[in-house]
Amino acid sequence: MNKRQCDVWLHITAGQGPVECTWAVAKILEKLLQEANDTGVEAKTLEVEAGPEPGTVRSALISLSGGPAVSDFTRSWRGTVQWIERSRFRPQCKRKNWFVSIDAIEPVEEAGFDLRSIRWETMRASGPGGQHVNRTESAVRLTHLPSGIQVTASEERSQHRNRALALARLAKRIADANAEQHSKERERRWRAHQELVRGNPVQVFRGDE
Repeated sequence: MNKRQCDVWLHITAGQGPVECTWAVAKILEKLLQEANDTGVEAKTLEVEAGPEPGTVRSALISLSGGPAVSDFTRSWRGTVQWIERSRFRPQCKRKNWFVSIDAIEPVEEAGFDLRSIRWETMRASGPGGQHVNRTESAVRLTHLPSGIQVTASEERSQHRNRALALARLAKRIADANAEQHSKERERRWRAHQELVRGNPVQVFRGDE
């Protein structure tokens, strides 16, 4: 998927939260898609992982496109989203605040990345509260060898999806590190200019000679 087709991905996940959080993901996903339609943002559901109960969603990956409107839409949804409602699964539960995470990531194709500069590792990921341990190595850890930057992705039960998420996160971390380095270099040059020693010249030239 190239960026002309998809400006950004939104990854919605219940994380390690209880079943109510997967219920909240399903509800919030509906609202997100409806708002996208109302604001002229094209939202396409790429992948959905069903939750443990009917009508619940553990995670979803949404592609957004539609020009400048995508940036504002993404900013309004990125972060922690709260859903307030009594549990439909545990009537005796007094808690009614449930939280899900929405992260914005740039889609990255492996074909456009120098995979020789990356060390790929897989790990086992545990389920909510440390229970239901995933017996397959679905979690992914990537290390960018030239810089030492390391990222992980373990939200998904599919190694393929975790791999895509980790690669997108790594690309963003590398881009951020490069931008920071460029900023520091610009600052260094500016300071060098400001600290220019104006006395003790090794040579002197006059333009009127």
